[in-house]
Amino acid sequence: MTKETKEQRAEVPGRRTVDSPEVLKALSHPLRLRILRHLGAAGPATSTTLAAALGENTGTLSYHLRMLERSGLIEDIPERSTGRERWWRGVRGLDIRRPPQDELTEAERAVSVELDRMRMEEDVELARQFTAGQAESEGWMRGSRSLIHLTKGELDAFHDDYLALLARYARGPEDAPDDARPVLLRWFGLPAD
Repeated sequence: MTKETKEQRAEVPGRRTVDSPEVLKALSHPLRLRILRHLGAAGPATSTTLAAALGENTGTLSYHLRMLERSGLIEDIPERSTGRERWWRGVRGLDIRRPPQDELTEAERAVSVELDRMRMEEDVELARQFTAGQAESEGWMRGSRSLIHLTKGELDAFHDDYLALLARYARGPEDAPDDARPVLLRWFGLPAD
């Protein structure tokens, strides 16, 4: 992302841009990424149901849930929570962006690099699954690759348009039609020369 102020960004109505180093730090733990993925795919859960689904103990899950809540990535659902049992869901409408590298401390840059490494491992595994499972996917796996010539400004605009398109279709499992499935989407652009 170019160095720009939040006011200069093409904000999508109903979405909140998050670009703090604290959010990067919260995202840079593999279990927290798994928690977010599970909540995004399966919907609200308690620490007990998350522990069972992810093969972790509830104490560990509770700690990481608090970290995600503090960073504004998840929220509890008061109307579903009773006594000591808290229900959690991912916060909808977040546009998570990386802070400009020149505004990060050395430690924050290291966190950013670790997050990139974890995400790249996940992306490589998703590419393998795409290649191996496309024929049997009954049309549920779609992809596109392109080579186009863009200016830096056009690349920024393309990225913002992609985020706006995601926001247009974004909904959680509790709001999705019965025939909807969780779908992982990836977009990245890089110079070919």
